[in-house]
Amino acid sequence: MASTCRRGGRPVAVNADQLDVARARLARGESVTAIAAHLGVGRSTLYRALQPDDGADQSSPGSA
Repeated sequence: MASTCRRGGRPVAVNADQLDVARARLARGESVTAIAAHLGVGRSTLYRALQPDDGADQSSPGSA
């Protein structure tokens, strides 16, 4: 019995709407620590979400 319309894995901690809010607040000069506390996520999680997603494999940065 195959399950359809299901996605596996861990849910995202910061969704697109929260990321938009975070970027806007960051542009106004607010600290990442304050933004993360407001959104209820960790500072490192927010830093990770704010990184540009270029689609490249970042697991091995030294290989090219």
